[in-house]
Amino acid sequence: MTLARPARILVLGGGGREHALAWTLSREAGVAEVVAAPGSAGIAREPGVRCVPVELLDPAAVVALARAEVVDLVVVGPEAPLGAGVADALESAGLAVFGPVRAAARMETSKAFCHEVADAAGIRMARARAFGGGEEAAAAAFVRELAAGGALAVLKADGLAAGKGVIVTESEAQALDLVPSFLAGRPAGEPALVIEERLSGPEASVIAICDGTRAVALPAARDHKRLCDGDLGPNTGGMGAYSPLPDLSDDDVELILATVHGPMLAELASRGTPFRGFLYAGLMLTESGPVLLETNVRLGDPEAQAILPRLDADLAPVLAAAAAGALPSGLGPHLGTRPEAAVTIVLAAHGYPNTPRRGDAIDGLDAAAATGALVFHAGTVARQRPDGGFGTNGGRVLAVTALGPDIPAARAAAERAADAVTWDGMHRRHDIALALPEAAR
Repeated sequence: MTLARPARILVLGGGGREHALAWTLSREAGVAEVVAAPGSAGIAREPGVRCVPVELLDPAAVVALARAEVVDLVVVGPEAPLGAGVADALESAGLAVFGPVRAAARMETSKAFCHEVADAAGIRMARARAFGGGEEAAAAAFVRELAAGGALAVLKADGLAAGKGVIVTESEAQALDLVPSFLAGRPAGEPALVIEERLSGPEASVIAICDGTRAVALPAARDHKRLCDGDLGPNTGGMGAYSPLPDLSDDDVELILATVHGPMLAELASRGTPFRGFLYAGLMLTESGPVLLETNVRLGDPEAQAILPRLDADLAPVLAAAAAGALPSGLGPHLGTRPEAAVTIVLAAHGYPNTPRRGDAIDGLDAAAATGALVFHAGTVARQRPDGGFGTNGGRVLAVTALGPDIPAARAAAERAADAVTWDGMHRRHDIALALPEAAR
């Protein structure tokens, strides 16, 4: 099986996920150059990668850049440009783009729409209802209905929230207190809040490369959303991840492709909006089987930083084939994967996930890399000083990834590398991949 190899690739975005994408693609045979836009000073350090400025939410500017750079493929990293219609503009201009059009990207930009599609496709999700402005009483009634059945509520803002628009409530009273904050000032008739029944079990991320009809799975991963050790504190965009999962076999992943990704692709195609891109299924592995919690329309972050280093197959030609709607049937249900495990630890700025402090000088980057770990830049800036280096410039600043023969070894290596990095006010978890569930079989 021979796939066409794109020589020049434009990666849109500048965070840790896009750094991992640029690092992966630039190392592959046949790729002459990766252009990252806007990229970052950290991404620009990668051999074979060049960063150029662009306004990510301006579809016309992205099209102009792709044409000027004469790229063979555009890979959209973050969700916001997809919601802004960047993929639509690129497709209309006749440019190859891996990332869904805006109508299909609603699978992430609207949690209510995700539930609607899943229901039509027969995909199992948590019991849920959507509410708009002025429906505080109805939302409160649903919280009480869940409580009467012995279930707590999960409150989800309907719209993009950078992974932080979810509150897993601990009591009926807490949920009732929080409901008005999601609905205040929101227009009637438009979903603003989705209330779901709270489920229990370990979570899993199963991300697939999709061409509109077929899905090929990347290695499964698990991220840690809470800010502090022991899964305490507020939800974040993710404080670390690991792959593979001892409680989700390859056969399990194939079943998820057949019962989640496949039906979802079929439903979206039937609506005239075929999905071409990364389709992320966030799942709860309950005692009665996997339940879909949410979908994203791009690689997870920090899951990407744990997944991509494990690949044992070139990614670029597969993305190009999917962008053309032509994943070959001989590709199989899984992309080739190395046997090693990967653990990623996120290093965050003081104040995250609220208002992060910027400008703190980062020390130890070279020492971390010297351990053999990968250091992906998520929120850094080059310091304009004689001694150079990097400073903090975002909430999640760095993602440190290490490989090992198994998860404990990869975790130990990632911890050593993360220990080498310091700055004033740095925050990280020390229990990523520490408490592993027993293998399901």
